[in-house]
Amino acid sequence: MTELIRNIAGYFPVQDPTWIFFIVLGIILFAPIVFGKLRIPHIIGMILAGMVIGEHGLNIIVRDSSFQLFGNVGLLYIMFLAGMEMDMNDFKQNRNKAIVFGLLGFIVPMAMGYAVNSMLLKYAAVPAMLVASMYASHTLVSYPIVSRYGMARQRSVSISVGATAITDCLTLFLLAILGGLYKDADSGSLLWLWLVVKVALLTACVIIFFPRIGRWFFRRYSNGVLQYIFVLGMMFLSAGLMKIVGMEGILGAFLAGLVLNRLVPNVSTLMHNLEFVGNALFIPFFLIGVGMMIDLRVFFGGWEAVELLVVMVVMAIVTKWITAWLTQKLCRMSVSERSLMYGLSTSRAAATLAVALVGYNIILPDGSHLLGNEVLNGAIALILITCVVSSIVTERASRRMALHEMEAAEPETSDGERVLISVSNPNTLFELVSLAVLIRDSKNTDNVIAVNVVSDSDNRNVARSARQGKRFLEMAAQAASGSGMTLKTVSRYSADVATGVIHTAKEQEATTIILGIHRKLTAADSHSGPYSEAFLSRLHREVVMIKMLMPFNTLRRIVVAVPPKAQFEPGFSKWMNHVLKVGRTLGCQIHFHCSHETAMFVRLIVDRQGYSDKVRIEQMDSWDEFMMLSASVNYDHLLIAAASRPGGVSYLPDFEKLPDMLAQYFGNCSTMIVYPDQTGEPVQLPAFSQPINR
Repeated sequence: MTELIRNIAGYFPVQDPTWIFFIVLGIILFAPIVFGKLRIPHIIGMILAGMVIGEHGLNIIVRDSSFQLFGNVGLLYIMFLAGMEMDMNDFKQNRNKAIVFGLLGFIVPMAMGYAVNSMLLKYAAVPAMLVASMYASHTLVSYPIVSRYGMARQRSVSISVGATAITDCLTLFLLAILGGLYKDADSGSLLWLWLVVKVALLTACVIIFFPRIGRWFFRRYSNGVLQYIFVLGMMFLSAGLMKIVGMEGILGAFLAGLVLNRLVPNVSTLMHNLEFVGNALFIPFFLIGVGMMIDLRVFFGGWEAVELLVVMVVMAIVTKWITAWLTQKLCRMSVSERSLMYGLSTSRAAATLAVALVGYNIILPDGSHLLGNEVLNGAIALILITCVVSSIVTERASRRMALHEMEAAEPETSDGERVLISVSNPNTLFELVSLAVLIRDSKNTDNVIAVNVVSDSDNRNVARSARQGKRFLEMAAQAASGSGMTLKTVSRYSADVATGVIHTAKEQEATTIILGIHRKLTAADSHSGPYSEAFLSRLHREVVMIKMLMPFNTLRRIVVAVPPKAQFEPGFSKWMNHVLKVGRTLGCQIHFHCSHETAMFVRLIVDRQGYSDKVRIEQMDSWDEFMMLSASVNYDHLLIAAASRPGGVSYLPDFEKLPDMLAQYFGNCSTMIVYPDQTGEPVQLPAFSQPINR
C-alpha cells in the first residue's frame, strides 16, 4: 500500500502542460456547480480549489510562471471590465460620492491601522504605515458577482469602482514613496512629486489618444476578432505604461476601461466577447492562483503569527465597514447600497500583495527584512479571508438589490415590445441588427424578428432569391447571437417587398419596424425605395428607416429634428425613449431641435430618463429651418428626423421629400427617419394644461 502511494505521488506535481490545463478547466467547470449547490459563492470555490491543488495542499500543480501570467491577466481583466461596464453618466452624477468613499477608504484604515500597528504590534513608523496600507487598499475580486446579477450599472457599484481607483492609487503612491526612501534616500523628498507628474502625464495621454485611436480603428475594421485583440492590446499597453512610470498595472487597465467605455456599448457583441473570455478563463485562473499561494500551516507555528493574522483581518474588515457606514450617512444612501459598497471594498489582492512583497524585499542594514516572513504570509491569508467575506456580502447584497428591482419594476403587459427588421441587403444588415439590439427590451432575449421577403413575381429568379435571402437571415442571426440575443428569422414569399413586410409585421405583432433607407441607383429611382406613403399608411406601428456610414459605437453626437406638434403624436414618448436609450448606451451627446412648445415635452421625458446632463435642446420654430442643420452636422453625427404619416397631427407636406432631402443635404453623415407609433397615448404634462389647438 505504501509502495502504491509512493508510486502515485511520483506523478505529482503534474508537469505536462496539457494535463495542467485540463485540471484547471475541470476546476473552472465543476467548482461553480458544486459550490452553487452548497450556496457558496463561486469565487470562494475557485480560491479553495486553488488551496487544495497547490503546493501547500495536495501538491497536484505548482504555481509556475504560467499561473503568474494568466493570473496577472485575470487581475487586469477584472479592473478593465470594471471600467468598461461602469455607467459613466451615473458616475459623473455621483463622482463626489466616489471621492468621499475613496478618501475615507484610505484615511480611516491608515489612521486606525497605524495606531494599532504601533501600539499593539510594536512596529516602527515605516513598517506600521506599510502594514496599514494593506488595510486601506482593496481589489474588486467580487465584481464578477455584481456583473452576474446585472447590478454593474448601479450607482453604488459605480461609486465603489471609482473609490477603488482612488484608494489604490493613494496606496501605491505611498508604497512608491516609502520604498523609494530606502532605495535612494537623497531623492526621497522629490520622489513623490516626480511620481505624481509622471502619472498625470500618462493619464492625460491615455485620455486624449486612446479614444481617438479606438474610434479610428473601429471605423475601419469591423471584424470581431480584430476588435477584440485591439481592445485587449490597448488594455495591456495602458497597464504596461503605468508600470513603467512606477504604479501598478491595475490602474492602467482600469483607466483603459474608462476611456474605451463609450466605444464598446454594454449590449454589443464585442462587450459580450470580452465578458465571456474573461469570466470563462482569465479571471478563474487568477482566483485559483490566489488560492495556490495560501499556506495555512504557517499560522500553526506560534502565537505571534496568529496574533498578527487576527489583528490584520479584524482591522481590514472593520475599517472598511466603518468607511462604508460613514459614506452611507454622509451621502444619504440605503442600507443595501452600503452593504454592496462594503462587499466590493473588503477583498484584497494585488495592491496588498505588492505592499507585502515590497516591504519583504527591502533589506535593512542589519540584514533583516523591513517586513518579515510572517507579514508576507499574513498578507496572503488576509487575501483569502477578505475574499471570502467580500464574496458572501456581495452575493447577498446583489441578490437583495436584484429582487428589490424586480419587485419595484412595472409589471410587463402581454403586448410586449417586438422589433422587426427587414433584411434584404448584406451591406446594411449589421447596422439594422445593431439598432435592434440598442432599442429592444434587454429583459427579453427573443423579441427581435428578421424577415426576408422573396418576390414571386419573377418565377425565373425565385429560387436564387430564396437561397440568397436564407443566407442573409443566417448572417443576421449570427450577428445578433454575439450580443446574447436570439433572433427569430422569417422567410416570406410575396408579390412585393412592402406587402411582405406589412403582413409579417402584423402576424408577428411587431411594435417597431426597422428598415434600411434605399440607395438610389437610377435617376428614376427614389430614396424611399419600395416603402412609399401607401406602405406607411398600412402600418400603424413605429417605423424606423436608417442609413449608417459608420458603426454606432463611433458616433460622437445624435442630432434630432422634431417638427411642431410632434408631442401630440401617440408614439411620441416611445420614439423619444428609443433615442435616449441609444444615446445612453453609446454615451453620446443628444441635441434636440424643436419649437418652444415641443421643448417642454421633450424636457419632461429627458428628465424622467435621468439623461439631462447629456441633452441640449435648441429652438427650431419652423420645419423650414431643418435644412440649416446641415451646417452643424458632422460626419460622425447621427441625424434623426422625426416625421409623420399623412393625416398625422404633426404631418407636413415636406415629409414626402424627406428621404431625398436627407440624401441631398445630409449625405455626409448617418441619418434616420422615425415615423411614430399611432397606437399609443400622447404624452401628458403634469404641470401644464393640455393645449386645445390640436
